[in-house]
Amino acid sequence: MAQSKARVGVCIACAAATCAVAAVIVARRVKFHSQKCAARKILVEFQEACDTSLLRLRMVVDAMAAEMHAGLVSEGGSTLKMLPTYIDRLPDGNERGLYYAVDLGGTNFRVLRVQLGGLEGRVINQEYEEVPIPPHVMLGTSKQLFDFIAKELVSFVAREGQDFRLHAGQQREIGFTFSFPVDQTAVNSGKLLQWTKGFKVNDAIGQDVVAALQRSIESLGHKMRISALINDTVGTLAGGRYWNNDVMIGVILGTGTNACYVERAEAVSKWGGEIPKSGQMVINMEWGNFWSSHLPRTYVDESLDNESLNPGEYGFEKMISGMYLGDCVRRVLVRMAQQAGIFGPRVPHRLLEAFSLKTPDMSKMHQDNNNDLRVVGEILNSVYQIQNTTLGIRKIVVEVCDVVCKRGARLAGAGIVGILKKIGRDGSAANGVIKRNLFEQSDMNGYHDDDPMQYTSDVKTVVAIDGGLYEHYTKFREYMQDAVFELLGEASKNVSIQLSKDGSGIGAALLAASHAEHLSS
Repeated sequence: MAQSKARVGVCIACAAATCAVAAVIVARRVKFHSQKCAARKILVEFQEACDTSLLRLRMVVDAMAAEMHAGLVSEGGSTLKMLPTYIDRLPDGNERGLYYAVDLGGTNFRVLRVQLGGLEGRVINQEYEEVPIPPHVMLGTSKQLFDFIAKELVSFVAREGQDFRLHAGQQREIGFTFSFPVDQTAVNSGKLLQWTKGFKVNDAIGQDVVAALQRSIESLGHKMRISALINDTVGTLAGGRYWNNDVMIGVILGTGTNACYVERAEAVSKWGGEIPKSGQMVINMEWGNFWSSHLPRTYVDESLDNESLNPGEYGFEKMISGMYLGDCVRRVLVRMAQQAGIFGPRVPHRLLEAFSLKTPDMSKMHQDNNNDLRVVGEILNSVYQIQNTTLGIRKIVVEVCDVVCKRGARLAGAGIVGILKKIGRDGSAANGVIKRNLFEQSDMNGYHDDDPMQYTSDVKTVVAIDGGLYEHYTKFREYMQDAVFELLGEASKNVSIQLSKDGSGIGAALLAASHAEHLSS
């Protein structure tokens, strides 16, 4: 009897324990479900605020084209700088000879040489070297900096192999990629406005950087001519045009972003110089600063902008470039952690650090094809020490990445179509004629171009793009291309987008060739 009672007691105790465990499990599931619901509510609200419907994108297209026109008319009349680059001749494949490039854009700089063989040989051979710049030179004097660059360039020239040779009567000519703000006054002249990227060579500000480098080269007893001063966007356009004469637009989509394109010189109303013989001018848009009320701005963009080094500026870049996409995702995750507790009762300290989530990590999470989304879990753990996330939470993280990526890519696509519209390559034809810049009154105050361009339906236009964001982030690239083709409709058959790598290097050398004093036939 006693044994029977003891067994009953044990059974009751076991049942109670089982019920307690079940209650804990149910409570946890209820909690996880509640967290997931709260997080999904934040996601849906953010998704709706990031709307890039076709209607909205068409308004962005019109706004981009309108701002382009305004920027060509007068200085300061647009969010786009629309800077004449003085580049009026792009390489076409006929260039021959040996040309050099110097690419200064960060803590390292590159020197490059390329042997060109005309239409038959094209790029016969090329070599480059990358040289780190000592910290004391980055903070020293103008003479120290340009003497250092000139010395490394001359050393590189001295190691010219037998595969590289000058044509008769040709001197060595250089394309100089200088990726800092300059006031360009000629194809091979420009005054430095300010330093970025850790440089602080104060006495160089206001100097002509081409003249400074030219002096340093000549002081070493070498005769070389800097024939073109460019940025990487113009180099991308030049590199693309060298292989394909249909290239009209160059775009950088990497850590930063910019665009340039070929414009009719007579359309640049603010241009005070003579119209080039080619009748064309490459325009550097500085499109990162583009802004319109039609852009889908959210609390994420407002907080990011307010905390940035340049609040109120470069709003477009902060929505579409690799520098900022990862941080946009992080800011949404912070809200989910604070309001939905998706990562536990406390917000991980590092999650609160700006730019702690890099866009390459965002890309890896977004493109995780594993059923258990293990890559998402690994990155959350390695970057933020967030462990044991559920599959449901990982799926939400992937969806946040998708919203940010899709918005940025589709807006970049709308920007490209805005350029196509400005130059009459978007297929908006009427009676066989394209009217340039024919916009609604709200966009252009009734402006239209009285010089229509004859339109033929088989005109081909190629957009050359460089940058790691476009090259390596597959979903970004696909979303951007889809947006371009949606917006263009039937006209998309005449527009193609191509990767054009190393504009800052070989593009500069090609522009040195097309603007050389000695042009081999």
